[in-house]
Amino acid sequence: MKPRQKRFVFIAVGVFAVSLAVGLVLYALRGNVNLYFTPTQVFNNEAPHGRSFRIGGLVEEGSIKRQTDGLTVNFVITDTHRSIPVVYTGILPDLFKEGKGVVAQGRMEAGGLMRADEVLAKHDENYMPPEAADAVKQAEEAKAAAKISETAVPVVK
Repeated sequence: MKPRQKRFVFIAVGVFAVSLAVGLVLYALRGNVNLYFTPTQVFNNEAPHGRSFRIGGLVEEGSIKRQTDGLTVNFVITDTHRSIPVVYTGILPDLFKEGKGVVAQGRMEAGGLMRADEVLAKHDENYMPPEAADAVKQAEEAKAAAKISETAVPVVK
């Protein structure tokens, strides 16, 4: 083989090896990608069915109920427009409180109940993920628009 042909074969084998490695990494990560959804998105059936995903929002005031076993906790996650009930068995983070941000990972069950495998509490009062901040803002705007349309009085001429 000529040096030019050897170089071409070397480059072709290198490109194939890199492509194969990238393909294997993407295939391995495919099942581990957890998307973030808001309660409104879950209510609108945008969340995956039969698969684990993350839901985030605020813990609704007065919704935390502890069971007698000491580990099972029922609470409600809201984006101020829609709410999703959550059941979690385990030790909650120290910063988990009513009115604070939370992200729960788990699966939806029948009746719109989420069974969480993991609960994460946000740890900075000033920070909220951009997706969550946008979702809360949109939910508040939709709620305000709904109130305005409910209180609007038709004008009769």
